[in-house]
Amino acid sequence: MNLSLSDLAPPVRWTSPGQVAPVLEEPQLPEAWWQALPLDRACAVAGTQTVAGRLADLAVAFWGHLPLGDILPLLRFSDPAEAERTPETLGKDVAQKLFAGVFERLLEPVPEPAPAPVRPDRPLPEVIDELFAALDDRQRAIARDRLYAAQRATLDELAQRFSVTRERIRQIERDLRDHVESWLGGQDAAPLVAHVTWLRGRLGSAAPADDLQATVPWHRTELRSLGIPAWRFVRTLLTGYEQSDGWLVAGGADELREKTRQLFADGPRPIGEAVGLVSGLGVREDVAERWILDVPHLRVLGQHVVPWPRSINEKAEAVLAVSGAPLSPEEIQERIGEDYSLVGIRNQLTADDRFLRVDRNKYGLTRWGGDEYLGIREMIAREIERAGGEASVSTIVTNLTSRYDVSESSVRAYSGGPGFERTQRGWIRVAGTSPSGEAEPYQPRKDVSLTRRSFRSRDGRWWHRVDVNAEHLRGSGSPLPTGFAAYLGMAPGGQLTASATSGDVVISWHNQPTMGSIRNVLSEYKASEGDHVFLTVSDGGELLTRYLPAAPVGMPPVNRALYLLGYTAPVSSEMEGLRLIGARIGLPDTATREEILGRLRERGDRDILAFLGG
Repeated sequence: MNLSLSDLAPPVRWTSPGQVAPVLEEPQLPEAWWQALPLDRACAVAGTQTVAGRLADLAVAFWGHLPLGDILPLLRFSDPAEAERTPETLGKDVAQKLFAGVFERLLEPVPEPAPAPVRPDRPLPEVIDELFAALDDRQRAIARDRLYAAQRATLDELAQRFSVTRERIRQIERDLRDHVESWLGGQDAAPLVAHVTWLRGRLGSAAPADDLQATVPWHRTELRSLGIPAWRFVRTLLTGYEQSDGWLVAGGADELREKTRQLFADGPRPIGEAVGLVSGLGVREDVAERWILDVPHLRVLGQHVVPWPRSINEKAEAVLAVSGAPLSPEEIQERIGEDYSLVGIRNQLTADDRFLRVDRNKYGLTRWGGDEYLGIREMIAREIERAGGEASVSTIVTNLTSRYDVSESSVRAYSGGPGFERTQRGWIRVAGTSPSGEAEPYQPRKDVSLTRRSFRSRDGRWWHRVDVNAEHLRGSGSPLPTGFAAYLGMAPGGQLTASATSGDVVISWHNQPTMGSIRNVLSEYKASEGDHVFLTVSDGGELLTRYLPAAPVGMPPVNRALYLLGYTAPVSSEMEGLRLIGARIGLPDTATREEILGRLRERGDRDILAFLGG
């Protein structure tokens, strides 16, 4: 015998040497014995049970999902039933026993056979044609049109064609399969059986289905006896392979896809490393990247393989993780490359705790750390606080322009605007505070945190919910709560013009704050009565809006309550929902259920209370 273990067990050849060697190494045998040493010599030195045990260890460690017949194809002839089972289901001891049985039978001395007539080697298509040449026309037609056809004829179609019953066609089909199986066990089929064994090793655990046709030139040769390409017949000999979405997969395709996804559950991997990991599942390195691209919920992004789930939040997280640096919402939208609106991406970046706004138009991952960007006005206040209650405008300008994408003119304009007052030449403090920073600001009757329909997003920005009615759609103005107007920096007698792509919106404060028409904004969203629009004004005077259609019927009560706050993600429990509600109305994480319900009553949010049983 001149066959090594890797000749008899194809997965040994296509699995990474770095994975094979630690398992198969045997002190009594030379290095890489599984390739260099014939099996009979390896078993003579180390023992058949030892060699079978090493192969069983390898099967359990790396090929648990493969049928045993794909690991050791000879097992399909000696024990067809067990050959369809996997190392995962049988365990190491049973696999070792089955492998040892094959090796022992293979190594048994055989009596010298009677000399057979010497026949010259023939092309394999001719060998296959000989198998079908002895059949009658009806048998060949059933083989061609049912067993080996791309579009299989039905039993009824064949029964009608040959004027017999469906059961007779079924019996002929069964006899044909038995005829082929019997022939495969004979000497004439030995070259073809050897070819199929080699072919399993060439295909690996997954290969593009088209590879079968192109593996060797004769696969495309037409079988004269059946009028079909030879590869169609060969495909039926690859038992244990499933054809799925353009791939030939050994074992279950869904199982191999899930194992592939699990390799990347912990996050992105460089493409080179990813190919190595996937090849450990038996996928050839030259097709591993194609396999990855065809596995649902995985994607190659920036030379990395990343988990690619359904939610926009997780896709944005993957994009940032691969980037390794903060990106703008526009850059994230471009890299996701799907039909997600920029407004939707901005909303999710703002609302999800996984993301941190680190600059005027840049977001990173919270786990990276760093200071959160809160807007120019808030950043100026932070600089003053860090300086002890007063700070030089020049120092503030230098600090903010060096760290953030803000202009000197914007910083100076905000420094001289509402919210700050001059203390000495070139120095400012927060308006209404003492030099030590103690606050004495103007306060409306109700702070924004006590203002009905006003909610705080994760970045600290407060939003006001407008419940769309017929007046809004007609273009009428509407009152704005005093607490929210004061939060925007307004005071009685003041006016604020907020810019929007659909036209400016003017907020004025005479007897009470009033917001002008937002009809154009609603038209852009195609809003209807009962829908909701959340709005606020950015540091740069831009009207920011978020649209939510009326809540769908059947939404659980706690989700309905959260929906009225602008939160649309599912929650696992009422306690989680209450914690989110508390945070959005200005309460600490430690607030109790009673405190949260009490704050909602004080604010006048009866619609939210109704869904919480309060």
